[in-house]
Amino acid sequence: MLSTLYRKWMVAWETSLTTRDENRVVRPLEWGFDWLEDYVAGAGLRDLAEQAKRDPAAAESVMIALNQAIVRDSDAFFGYQRPTDFRLEERAPQLFPTNVRPETLERDAELKRLAREGKLRHAQFLRFTSPVRTPYPENDLANARWYPAAEEKMRGKPRRAMIVMPQWNADAFSHNVLCSLFNRFGISALRLSKPFHDIRRPAEIERSDYAVSANIGRTLTAVRQAVVDVRCCLDWLEQQGYEQFGILGTSLGSCYAFIASAHDARLRVNAFNHASMSFGDVVWTGQSTRHIRAGFEQAGLTRDQLYSLWSAISPVSYMERFARNPKKVLVIHARYDLTFLPEYSEQVLENFAAQRIDFVSKVLPCGHYTTGETPYKFLDGWWLGSFVRSAFARFAPGVSVGEEHSRSRS
Repeated sequence: MLSTLYRKWMVAWETSLTTRDENRVVRPLEWGFDWLEDYVAGAGLRDLAEQAKRDPAAAESVMIALNQAIVRDSDAFFGYQRPTDFRLEERAPQLFPTNVRPETLERDAELKRLAREGKLRHAQFLRFTSPVRTPYPENDLANARWYPAAEEKMRGKPRRAMIVMPQWNADAFSHNVLCSLFNRFGISALRLSKPFHDIRRPAEIERSDYAVSANIGRTLTAVRQAVVDVRCCLDWLEQQGYEQFGILGTSLGSCYAFIASAHDARLRVNAFNHASMSFGDVVWTGQSTRHIRAGFEQAGLTRDQLYSLWSAISPVSYMERFARNPKKVLVIHARYDLTFLPEYSEQVLENFAAQRIDFVSKVLPCGHYTTGETPYKFLDGWWLGSFVRSAFARFAPGVSVGEEHSRSRS
């Protein structure tokens, strides 16, 4: 009886959180071949793409064929040339909200006031030009807030760092507390702004819609850019003398983190905060992506079709590759998740077990959005922080994975 009441209460709370933002936009289906032109040309697939231009009815089959080609040679798709313009800049942090709720706008206004009056402490941000280019210059200037651990905290240990990737539509302050927590353990952190998020978000959109939308090719490119940007951050960290690396991703960030780790052996500590096997399944069934599904349904697409159209950015396509190198992995999912349905997270756990991956599973007694609410956010933070600390501690002192890392760059 109590469990039934708790479930109903949690589902109602979760639903209220996923429906309170009224600035979600239903966008029509776009194939987005133009977003993949550089990859298509480099991979010798131009004839395939030209087929879709000559025969619009073939667009779906061509896009599926492109996904299959990407999976076959994902080193090329997620390969890159190391940036030459790494730099640290200092500025007052900004919120970059994606919702228009009064309390959010008030907080944004207050932060701007404090910055104008010189009362907001400046922060350091790593900036570099992303090797993956889009039509938006602001998006192509990668941004990662830098949280270096104090030297006394790192003394006598290998230099360790985490890359942190928050959820879809996160503002620029999301997950900063976790970075500070890692600093207490002597672990530095780069809180990476995902493509089309916070300072990288084009002025024409209120939300980070271009990261996940009914534009198939643009969504593929956003994942590609996120994965490459993660690898570039690792390059910079190595230049600073760091030896051991991990990544933490939440929701959409967990998909980016998984694919990055599958393609970069340097990422030995992996914390996935909500996880799923298929990108398309989550978009089709999730409460918070109803507006994207609507665009696909208006075009007559089905869930099975979307599964194939986004197979190249789905963890299921890279599970064996992920398992090739030793890793320590944490997977957290929520029992009442209406965005990443629990059965999808359980599929991840089943596949990890089948691949003999060294993982720990934790289940939150809440939903996707309620993970960020009291008291669940504290439990989630405790699991994430304690796992990362203990996972790094289990590595032999002085062991670097730099030699293990085989870079795949175009």
